[in-house]
Amino acid sequence: MDTTHRHRPAAPTPAAPAIGAVAQRTKLVTAADIALFTAISGDRNPVHYDAGLAAKSRFAGVIVQGGVTSSLINAVIAEQLPGPGSVFLETSWRYPAPVRPGDAITATVEVVSARPDRCITTLSTRIVDQRGVVVLDGTAVVWRDPVVAATVTHPHASQGGR
Repeated sequence: MDTTHRHRPAAPTPAAPAIGAVAQRTKLVTAADIALFTAISGDRNPVHYDAGLAAKSRFAGVIVQGGVTSSLINAVIAEQLPGPGSVFLETSWRYPAPVRPGDAITATVEVVSARPDRCITTLSTRIVDQRGVVVLDGTAVVWRDPVVAATVTHPHASQGGR
């Protein structure tokens, strides 16, 4: 029996993103996004589907699930900044205004601090709609896997990046 331990060589630590670095991405949200998110999550809240009931609610119409809205932040972080291999360690988000089907939302992520020794980045996160109304605001702390970062370089950075 071979008792030799095989150690994976340490991957180089990815360069920390610069403080103040910014990336953004825009998406037109549709009723299909609501249906797809429902299929994944099971969120069948009537304010996302029932126009008559939603019109009587405090939202005065159908709204998009918060998970659909925040997923645009996921895309910016995983695809652009810090990039592939990034995973959430912590998030703190407020949803001050609703998103509705037909809204064009733009997610902006900005680096506020970075720990290159730990591959950890703290980001300011914000999403606005086409009118400039803030629909999500907060922070995210992410860790970027050095193995993935060394292997994959921003494959989709040109798709909606700044």
